[in-house]
Amino acid sequence: MSGVAPVLGPVVTARRAQDRALPAADYDAVLLVSFGGPQGPEDVIPFLRNVTRGRGIPDERLEEVAHHYRAFGGVSPINAQSRALKVALEVALATRGIRLPVYWGNRNWDPYLAGVLLEMHGAGHRDILAVVTSAYSSYSGCRQYREDLARALDETRLAGELRIDKVRQYFDHPGFVAPFVAGVAEALRRLRERAPGLDVSREVRVLFSTHSIPTVAAELSGPREVEPVGAATDEGATNGGAPGGTSPRGGWYLAQHRAVAEVVMADVAGEFGAVPFSLVFQSRSGAPGTPWLEPDINDAIRDLAADGAMRAVVIVPLGFVSDHMEVRWDLDEEASATARELGLLVERTPTPGVDPAFVAGLVDLIEERTAGAPRQARTALGPWQDVCPADCCTTGRATAPTVAGLPG
Repeated sequence: MSGVAPVLGPVVTARRAQDRALPAADYDAVLLVSFGGPQGPEDVIPFLRNVTRGRGIPDERLEEVAHHYRAFGGVSPINAQSRALKVALEVALATRGIRLPVYWGNRNWDPYLAGVLLEMHGAGHRDILAVVTSAYSSYSGCRQYREDLARALDETRLAGELRIDKVRQYFDHPGFVAPFVAGVAEALRRLRERAPGLDVSREVRVLFSTHSIPTVAAELSGPREVEPVGAATDEGATNGGAPGGTSPRGGWYLAQHRAVAEVVMADVAGEFGAVPFSLVFQSRSGAPGTPWLEPDINDAIRDLAADGAMRAVVIVPLGFVSDHMEVRWDLDEEASATARELGLLVERTPTPGVDPAFVAGLVDLIEERTAGAPRQARTALGPWQDVCPADCCTTGRATAPTVAGLPG
């Protein structure tokens, strides 16, 4: 996928998903839900056991990932980033006159969701709106969080006491997209300063990186009653799509990332022209025999260096909200090192983090649900659904109870 030509042929959006917009409702608290991470060396293996719970992965395998955290003193940056986002969200809500307290809970480490729900219940809250630090549709990015919330309600026996709804997936909300546009533009400017005479339309490739997931999980992402339609692309097969095709492999997970990448590059085209770009993947963690989305970012960089035409790459962590471990290690340490070793200039753009545009966008999403505010989307795919159908983002196995979903 290169240039700014659309990859979603005749656009078939999730229209039924968009029709599942709920009317405004009263909430008395916001729950910021994050992945969580270790806060010291002794936490690393227990944390990784939590992440891989039920998958039967031995500690020896976990040690292969543990050294990433130990390189940072065993402390994941995601916890500090979640705390900073919580504070920024509180300030932004207060600035708009929205009187909703913000709590923070994690899927895999302290503060765990169950404990936070007990705290919220004890403070008198009953109607909670969850904001998850994951923008795209997939099992691990949406449904698993909804399962975790349902499990926490069950563990605390608060299922009949607390109502938990969730803001929609916000992959193409202007507040999420804007920091990436600014980041790509600034990275291209820096490359021009570093290499006068650099032809960005011929010698630079923008690599939009997101988390690789099993291809079956990608294909089952999003609602099943309407699937994305793909146009013919030379790189369709390697990016999970079907060249010449109708329905691309990769479901809505790939369609959403591709659509956002196109918007970002279209926005910078006024200053830089048509800069080549690709969607690549990182952080694969599954069994070698299980198909996952490809190409891996390091392989993509090697291929670019091999053709001899490229002089620089811009790495864009499009699938991530903040600079947590998989951005700091997999992109800043490994992918950037690969590029430098091959003689390529490299720039890595920021994640949204606590960018004012992103924080304001989260408040917009809250106001959609509390005040019926207008719904915004930068692509033809959105605005996304408020409530998920029973078969949305499954794994192909038996499904667990969720919150913010329609009954099966």
